[in-house]
Amino acid sequence: MRDFRDAKAMAQTLREAFNARSVSLTHSESLELIASVLGFRDWNALAARIASSGNPAANKPATSAQQPGSPSPGSNLSGHPARQKVALDAVILDSYTGFYRLDDNAVFTVTREADHLLTHLPGQIHVPFHAQSPTEFFSEIVDAQITFVRDEQGPATSVILHQGGVSYPMPRIDATVARQIASRAEERMKSQTPSPGTEAALRRLIDGIVSGNPNYDEMGAMLAEATRKQLPRLQPGLAELRTVESVTFLGVGAQGEDVYSVRHENGASHWRIALDSKGAISTAWVTPGP
Repeated sequence: MRDFRDAKAMAQTLREAFNARSVSLTHSESLELIASVLGFRDWNALAARIASSGNPAANKPATSAQQPGSPSPGSNLSGHPARQKVALDAVILDSYTGFYRLDDNAVFTVTREADHLLTHLPGQIHVPFHAQSPTEFFSEIVDAQITFVRDEQGPATSVILHQGGVSYPMPRIDATVARQIASRAEERMKSQTPSPGTEAALRRLIDGIVSGNPNYDEMGAMLAEATRKQLPRLQPGLAELRTVESVTFLGVGAQGEDVYSVRHENGASHWRIALDSKGAISTAWVTPGP
């Protein structure tokens, strides 16, 4: 019997059934429909759930600037030696709970669940993290670690997410600021209109990666660091797709980012991109497909 892990096969069956009735349905549309039928917000949320279930084929990008906090293919199969869990007092765990700002559009939320922490980013699954020291935590389903920075007294002042060879420092924010960021993202989702400048920025980003010389001055510091480290992997994949023929806006994602389908001469790529208040690219990640 098929379940959510067979989503791609189900989407293929759906597309073939529609085509038999002379109804055109794209690969992307069929994936989104299956995700909706299975009760997920969109395909990205379903793909993350499949990846966390231990099915690496569900989220196998040819090129990927991975979204922070999202499950990696074969999560916890990264070759790291087994980490030892340590028990921390509930008071210490509670001092880490709260809201941390990832960027202008997203809040990293930390809560406590029994003897470990639970983290969440909009549009993603909740990820458990277990202590390996008083300030360092690791996940068993995501190839990532988090480190809390704290004063001698009081709660943590920031958290650093370590994933894909990149570190994402996030300062603590209060509940009011967290709600403001979430409200802006919700308004963006309701509007379903692209932010000014994202398509042009995306085209320049793709051209820069393909040429092997992206303009890091157009990126936020964290994205620039991630792009430098991932360029050797990103450049060949995008170069193989060749010239961009069209860019189509698909909607607004859960973190307020614009979602685009890019048609290339030799295939397609699926992008999510956001700009910060200064117009720099704060978020960008890519997966295969329309």
